[in-house]
Amino acid sequence: MIDDTGERVIPEYMKPDNSLLLEHLARYDFAKPYAKGRVLDLACGSGYGAKMITKARKNQISETLGVDADPKIVEYARKTYHHPLLHFKTGDALNPDLTDGIGTFNTILSFETIEHVPDDQAFLTALVKLLKPGGTLVLSTPFGDGRGIPSGSPFHYHQLTETEFHQLVHDDGYNFDHVDVYLQNGVAIEREKRGGVHYPLGIAVCRKSASST
Repeated sequence: MIDDTGERVIPEYMKPDNSLLLEHLARYDFAKPYAKGRVLDLACGSGYGAKMITKARKNQISETLGVDADPKIVEYARKTYHHPLLHFKTGDALNPDLTDGIGTFNTILSFETIEHVPDDQAFLTALVKLLKPGGTLVLSTPFGDGRGIPSGSPFHYHQLTETEFHQLVHDDGYNFDHVDVYLQNGVAIEREKRGGVHYPLGIAVCRKSASST
């Protein structure tokens, strides 16, 4: 049995109307159209999202690999979520040898991950290395007080401001030739802000240049 810390989303432990669960499901639903070829769900957690993507896009993908640094949650995912195209593996995104172990991908999803690593720029560099030329990265994070400033969560190193998140994904050093940033409030994911609505999370859709190596 997996300990419920309140940080992980484990659907079987949650009510169907749990706001955190609905918020996470909305991100995976948003990401479905981008999933094709080899798909990586990095920091996949309990595995429900990787299964959701695989089932919905079975005709567009060749494989989905869910990777998480926690061997217990990976074992839970293997036992709980099954599909012929779906596999789970233990791995750390910041391990420089990860690409050698799992290869590269046409689509990478990584939701609510960069706040869990001390160096978001090194983390994004690692994701780009795992992404095939012309591939798409869908990345999300909660906004907070900024890089290097402790957040209210004991699980987060820090939370980027909205401006820092925009600057991070638009940095020319990552060789993205197109970036769209969306904002999330609950299950609503929008390009443009509505007046009076607070958007606590950002989602970036980043396409790696086809000429990039």
